[in-house]
Amino acid sequence: MTTLAELTSVLRSKNAGALLCTLDLMFEEEASYKHVRDSGVITPSYIAALYGVSDNEVSIIPYDVAYAIKITIPRLHKSGDPDDSDIYGAQQHAPLLNIEIPD
Repeated sequence: MTTLAELTSVLRSKNAGALLCTLDLMFEEEASYKHVRDSGVITPSYIAALYGVSDNEVSIIPYDVAYAIKITIPRLHKSGDPDDSDIYGAQQHAPLLNIEIPD
């Protein structure tokens, strides 16, 4: 098994407005992109369990021409809220790093 961190060239998160966070998975080559896209691992229910949201709140959009996958999830606290610990949403990708993708 290979981790998502090993397969992606860019794995990042950022705000998508004050209420949403986007997780970007970008790949250098088509083969790695298709391997992850078609693995069946990156699903709304899997992402929902990682982030403590419901699976109907998770959007997963593959972009074939860019070799990228965009995942959008709701923020637990809106950006800038006193309870928000990551105002830019830039640290939210960490749970994805060690996801194992079968060979």
